[in-house]
This record gives sequence, C-alpha cells and structure tokens, in this order.
Amino acid sequence: MKSKRESILDLTHDFAKEALQPQPFVPGETTVPVSGKVLTPEDFVSLVDSSLDGWLTAGRFTKQFERELADFVGTRDALFVNSGSSANLCALSAITSPKLGDRALKPGDEVVTVAMGFPTTVNPIIQNGLRPVVVDVDLDTLDANSDSLREAISPKTKAIMMAHTLGNPFDLDTVQELCKNYNLWLIEDSCDALGSTYRGQRTGSFGDTATASFYPAHHITTGEGGAVFVKSPLVKKQVESFRDWGRDCYCETGCDNTCFKRFEWQLGDLPEGYDHKYIYSHIGYNLKATDMQAALGISQLAKLEHFISRRRENFDYLKQNLELIEGINIATATPNSEPSWFGCPITLDPSHPVNREELLRYLEKRKIGTRLLFAGNILRQPAYKNIDFRVVGDLTNTDIVMRRSFWVGVYPGLTKPMLDYVIESISDFISGKSRE
Repeated sequence: MKSKRESILDLTHDFAKEALQPQPFVPGETTVPVSGKVLTPEDFVSLVDSSLDGWLTAGRFTKQFERELADFVGTRDALFVNSGSSANLCALSAITSPKLGDRALKPGDEVVTVAMGFPTTVNPIIQNGLRPVVVDVDLDTLDANSDSLREAISPKTKAIMMAHTLGNPFDLDTVQELCKNYNLWLIEDSCDALGSTYRGQRTGSFGDTATASFYPAHHITTGEGGAVFVKSPLVKKQVESFRDWGRDCYCETGCDNTCFKRFEWQLGDLPEGYDHKYIYSHIGYNLKATDMQAALGISQLAKLEHFISRRRENFDYLKQNLELIEGINIATATPNSEPSWFGCPITLDPSHPVNREELLRYLEKRKIGTRLLFAGNILRQPAYKNIDFRVVGDLTNTDIVMRRSFWVGVYPGLTKPMLDYVIESISDFISGKSRE
C-alpha cells in the first residue's frame, strides 16, 4: 500500500502532466517569449516533496544541489543564494575580507569590467568602495575587447569582474594571462552562461569566484536563485559569511557548536566567551535560498544538458537564417569557445536605414519578445551619473550596441514554427523599409 506522501506525489505528477500539455502555436496570437522556464511533472513533484518535509530554509536538498552544481561546472564548491545578483555581491564582497590578508581588495582598488552589461555585475564594485574601470566591447562577440583589457591595467588594478555576454565566453586566454602576470583576482559572472565552455572547460570554473543565476529566464530555474562557485576553502568561508548575515560562525542551519568552542571565542572588543553564533566578522546580509528552491534546482539540473543542446540548436537556426537578411549582424562565438547561448544577439548595421525602435515595436505588435543588451552603455544610465568610473578608450562599440543591438529568444520552449515566425517577421519589416 502506498503511503500518503507517495499518493500525494503521484497525484502531483498527474496534475502537472495535464497542466503542462503544449498548446498549438498561432502566429500573431501566441506570444513568442524572449525567455522562459521549461517545467516538467518531475519539477512539480520535487517542489511538493520538499515542501512536505516542512523544512523551509536550507536543508538536505540544498546540500545535494550545491554538490551537483559544483560537479557540473567543475569547481571545488558551490554555494546556493537567493539570486544571481546576490551571487555577484557575495562573490566580490568575499574578496574584500581582511581574512584574505594582503591580497584582499580595499576601497579605491580598481576592478576592470565592461561598460556594456547588466548593472549587477558593476554594482558590487561600487558598493564595496572600489573603482570600476570600463572597457569597450568587440562588435563580433559582444565581449570585452582584448586590447582594451590590456590597456586598462594600472598599478591600482586588483581584479577583473565581467560577464560572458549572453552566454558567449569572453577571451579567457587574455584574461587569465593578465590575472597571472599582475596577480589579479578573477570574478567570473557566468549568470548567462551556464554550460558554456572555453577550450573544453566550463565557464564558472575559471574564476577565483564565479556566479550563476536561476531566475526563470535562465538556463535552469529555481524561481529566484543563484550560486557562487569557489576554488579555495578560505574564500568559501568568506562567501558563506557575507551570505549568512556576516557572521563568523560557520555552523550549518539548525546546527550548533561545529567548532566545539562556541563559548570560548574572543574576537574584536567583545567579552571573552561571547556566543560565536552572534559574532560578525563582515558587514553581511541574509542572502540564503530555500530548500524548496534547491529541490526544483536538482530536478532542473537533470535536464540541463538537453536544455543547452536545444539553446545551441535554436541559436544556430536563427543565425543561419537571420544573417541572410540585409543589415543584420549576429554575434559570433568567441574563438576556442562553445557558448550555451542565453539569447540570439542582433546588431543592426549602423549604415542601414532601419530604425531599431520601430522594428521592436513591430515585433511587439506581432507578440514576439525582444530585449536590449541590458544597460547598453552603463555610463549613460541615470543611476551612474555621478559614479567615479575610469574609462579606457572612447567606448565606440558600446554606444553602437546601445543604439543598434537587441536580442531574441533561443530558450528550449521555443519551437521551429515560432523561430520561423521570428525570422519571417524581421525579414518582412527590413525588406519593407529597404523598398521605401
């Protein structure tokens, strides 16, 4: 006889199987999303299974998810947090810890990044009192220009923190060379690139710290969620501290006295014997995720290789067909890389008469989702008007991207008829403009 729990999970599977039945695609009526989650009945079962434990914060599913994530990426450890943005904050903040000695980042140190990207790659630099140094991108790959990276290094440069643009790995040969030659930290934002490889090695495994995001738009989802990847046990402890209120204690949730001297510490100006669970070595946060999110992550991770394959197939199909359209340029994979594409980035030739905003409005009317390349040129965003950036070069390509680039979806939920509709719609609009 089945237990009540088994019966509940069987019913959950049956419910989800029915609820997730695909609907027919009707051009012009069915939305073609730029991104989205792909759920299966097993995902629903995992969510309900974890909820029946009644353990709502980090627990057994979190530990399993962190182990499997680290194994997939190929790094020593992974730490689950509540978002990719929080992951970036923890990944950089950890490198500022005095417990890292002379190499710890200090206010005023420079961190090299790109002007074109998502704000929460740059925000942790600013929030930690460091100075962002921004470089231009290549129009072919939409990643940092390698010559500009070399030019950006100064005696004050202590780290590089950049994202792999829409899943396309940046030039890791150059970045690793610079980090080695100048003893720089590498904080690798892999939030859009889970599953991408460079010379056969997964992105997220190169940095001293690295990050992933599990927002529903990303390669796998936990609803909200993210992860920090680390190589060093010492750095791992600092990431945990910033994630867990800044505390010095490293006990797991629900555990006490892991160090066997909970009431024997004397740190700072606190009295001797002050409870170690309430000693704080960093200005931290509560950025933990829940066990239910981790349970969903485990189920999603089992499908990740398939998701990556579908993203690559969809990108290749769009690139092959969209490049036949006059005035359209599609991003190219960085040499030595195999991207796990987050989207298909399109740059309209600056000399072509088509207006990007008119095209995007046209696609929106046809229910085709589009997105810009995030902040465009972050220096031109209102929030950053008075921030002390050091700018390398004139950011010409960044401004072109800001005015002429956008991207369409490649996520696994898109079907071939949907992709054909996207291609047809872009072609029809540009052909019409060319005849005017």
